[in-house]
Amino acid sequence: MQARPLRIPGLVALEPAVHGDERGFFVETYRHEWHELLGIGPEERFVQDNHSRSTRGVVRGLHFQIGSGVAKLVRCARGKVLDVAVDLRAGSPTYAQWEAVELDDEGMRALFVPVGFAHGFCVLSDIADVLYKQTAYYDPEVERGIAWDDPDVGIEWPLPVADLIVSDRDAAAPRLAEIADELPFRWHP
Repeated sequence: MQARPLRIPGLVALEPAVHGDERGFFVETYRHEWHELLGIGPEERFVQDNHSRSTRGVVRGLHFQIGSGVAKLVRCARGKVLDVAVDLRAGSPTYAQWEAVELDDEGMRALFVPVGFAHGFCVLSDIADVLYKQTAYYDPEVERGIAWDDPDVGIEWPLPVADLIVSDRDAAAPRLAEIADELPFRWHP
């Protein structure tokens, strides 16, 4: 496994060794020892696994959790998605900027999304299964979101807007500028 830091500090792509032959493949998708590479402290641990299935054009997100926040380790076990993270850390030189990584069932790349980022994805294949670990249990009281199409963030989704499928909840999410003063996340260089 190789850890590849991305342009926005804190985001890390994990590129595991995929061992394949005519029978199929084997890949190690998680190892606790990787926490040091990801910048996860010894006091943090993944406590919940989630599995999402979506069809082509579905956009999920952009979600985050207030309070202590939640870090995620995201991978696509079936199909292909464009996985996106937006920096919400006040004072960060990359505040309100986004980064995207293609995750699929061939390369088995994963994306580590630390606390202080909004997260979402767009399905590029006919169907996609997205799996992610997170460092806190889901709590609807602290779940928040920002608009997937916020023009100030300017995410370049890979499909035409007319082909995108967004939930009512995600479609009603506020723009980042509307909630920026309420965010608890701070940049720590």
